[in-house]
Amino acid sequence: MSRIIAGHFQLQEQIDAARAALNQAGFPDSRISAFFVNQPGQHDLHALGGDRDMSPGARETPEGVVEGVAVGAAVGAGIGAATTLATGPLGPVVGALVGAHVGSLYSFNKMKEAGESEGNGENRHQPRHPGMLIAVALGGLDERERALEALHRLGAEHIEEAQGTIANGDWYDFDPLSIPVLVA
Repeated sequence: MSRIIAGHFQLQEQIDAARAALNQAGFPDSRISAFFVNQPGQHDLHALGGDRDMSPGARETPEGVVEGVAVGAAVGAGIGAATTLATGPLGPVVGALVGAHVGSLYSFNKMKEAGESEGNGENRHQPRHPGMLIAVALGGLDERERALEALHRLGAEHIEEAQGTIANGDWYDFDPLSIPVLVA
């Protein structure tokens, strides 16, 4: 396992130029890997697609929906019972059904608001950006500076540092879900 420096580009031509610059800086093709990183959620890591067994924002969904349905049904049944003279014997039933539906919708809205603050807006906790990624395995500290200089000069975005194995041009242990450690 070695230290890896990687930079993001948007176009294949930029990746080709970065590969040539890294070659000129003394890095052989066998230690350079270039590939496309998909959007978060589209890495197809599971048989049915997606990245995770459960969406990170859906942890409270079952409990929240049950709570919303129960409260909404109780309130709706109460309102329906109070209007029995006008609505007849179906008033509490219809009231409970409408209340359960409104309660479930309200619980989804409440959970969304609660989940929005999880990101904290800090750049170091953001998922990896989609686009073309070129990575180079380093052999020493002097190579780190050469790789960074080449990527900066070509305008790489979101330059990151990682640990991993690049052999024969493939980054074998790349994890698209890992949080990148950005380099200034």
